[in-house]
Order: sequence, then C-alpha cells, then structure tokens
Amino acid sequence: METVIRTEKLTKRFGSLAAVDGLDLEVREGEVFGFLGPNGAGKTTTLRLLCALIGATSGTAEVAGYRLGHQDSEIRAAVGILTEQPGLYERQSAWENLVFFATLYGLNGPTAAGQAESFLRLMGLWDRRREAVATFSRGMKQKMAIARAALHEPRILFLDEPTTGLDPDAAKTVREFIVALRGQGRTVFLCTHNLDEADRLCDRIAFFRQSVIRIDTPDHLRAELYGRSTEFRLLPTPRAEDLVRVQGVAGVREAHLENGSIIVSAPDPLRTNPLLVRTLVDGGAQIAYVIERKVHLEDVYLSIVEGRAKRPAEVETSGKVP
Repeated sequence: METVIRTEKLTKRFGSLAAVDGLDLEVREGEVFGFLGPNGAGKTTTLRLLCALIGATSGTAEVAGYRLGHQDSEIRAAVGILTEQPGLYERQSAWENLVFFATLYGLNGPTAAGQAESFLRLMGLWDRRREAVATFSRGMKQKMAIARAALHEPRILFLDEPTTGLDPDAAKTVREFIVALRGQGRTVFLCTHNLDEADRLCDRIAFFRQSVIRIDTPDHLRAELYGRSTEFRLLPTPRAEDLVRVQGVAGVREAHLENGSIIVSAPDPLRTNPLLVRTLVDGGAQIAYVIERKVHLEDVYLSIVEGRAKRPAEVETSGKVP
C-alpha cells in the first residue's frame, strides 16, 4: 500500500520543551492507524503538525504527497481533522454549520448542501438540522464535529478522541463510520484513550511519548509479550490422557489444565489448533468450544509505555472465537 504519511526526525519545541521529539513514522493508505500515549505525550501536537496547523521546529514530513512547510495549503485541503474541542458556531443551526464549512472546503452550493444532508442523516441529526447547535448535547456536538471534518471526503482523516462524550449507540455509529472510511480506501489517524476501541478498529498502533516507542499490529504486540494461547473446553472435564495427547502435538509450546479446560500455548495457532482438535476428538474427548485467549491491550500498553510488565499468568484475557 502507498505511504500517505511519512515523517523523518519531525520535532516541535515550545521553548525548552520538546512536545514531539524526532518522530519517525509511516502510515499507509487505507489503514486505521492508532496513535496511543498518555496525557501530555504530544499526540495532539503531532496531529496539528501533520495537518499543517503549526510549523515544525525541525525534521521533515510528507502528508498526502505534499511537503510540510512547503505545500501547507495543499495538505490542509487533503485532510480533515477532529480536534478536542468541536469548534462549531453554536448560534447557527446544524444545517447552517455544515453548509458553511463545506463551502470553506471549496464545495459548490448544491454539493455542499448534498454533503450536509448526507452527513446529518449518517450521524442521526437530520431531524434536528434546523436547531441551533447550542441546544445540542455534548455527544451531538461531537458527531457534528466529525461530520464537519469529513464533509469534503478527505484522503486522510485525523480524529482526536472521536467517541468522547458519546452514548454507546452514537459511539457505535462513529466506529462503523471509521470502518466504512477504511473500506473506501481512506486513511484514518486515530488518537484515543479507549484501548478497546483501538483494538477493534486499528490495523496498526503506535505507542507514543514524545517519540514513537513501538509500532505494530495489536495481535503481534500481544504475541511478542505474552505469546498466543487457546482454550479447549472439554465435557465434562479434561482427562489426564487428553492433556498428554495435547502435549504431544507438534507445535505445542506448553499446555496445562485450568477450570475444566486445557490451555495451549503455540506460536502458530492457525496451524496447530486443527491438529489439536483432531487429536482430541480421535481420543474420545468431547469439545464444547475452542476460544482464542487474548490479553487485553491495556496490559500491552502498560508494559510498553509505562514499563509495568506482568507475567503471562497475571494478565486478564478475553475470549474470542478464532
């Protein structure tokens, strides 16, 4: 896939403070890229740099094929950004806000009106389109701000905490919108503290604190830190011979009994699990279910960013059907 964001030693200083320090980053077209880090890590400053809203102290960057500091107007036209504050005209109606911003993006009258209607319907705000934004809840304003950022169908959409203040139904709408953007080949650069959301949405994630600590897929980071394990639930309970058979299957690193199940660690579960199922069934075992045991991304985050590593037996896991 084409690289749509590339930075080399990108740095932003405010006096003696380095908010972004030597950032090296590549983001690919059509991916949802998670940018995760603690408060004060420099995430919002990075977004503002990449959207050409502030200038860099040093380093270089290309965004959507344009050079930061040389083609800033082109960058701003090619991206959309949702900041921490909605930044809407509260005395104007929802319709007036979106049509106005659409024209600022260079859309003509009919196109601006069509996009405003499309996004108001998408965000469930069409019936409130004539009401002043000041009467909207925080969540409704957030949805308005997301719509504003995407009106001109930018190649790259930067979202800073997009589901903050949204109820579960509205948050689901936003997540589905992000998935739809990826399906259209657009790139979403997602800053979020919601690690479950990042886990579900992001193709890759970067752990960041002034500079990038690690970049990889969530599953690869889990596997590197804690390995990969699968739970085989047997009825009524596993027999001693079941465990012995499992331990003898090629590719099994470790297997043990736990609460009526056999827990198996293997470097390549997609290759090993079918062999395990066949071995258990041939040995007369009754398999109730097979579930991948996934370490929560929170534990991965705390280990990499905060240095608070846990042993594999100490981390909580969630079940996921392979």
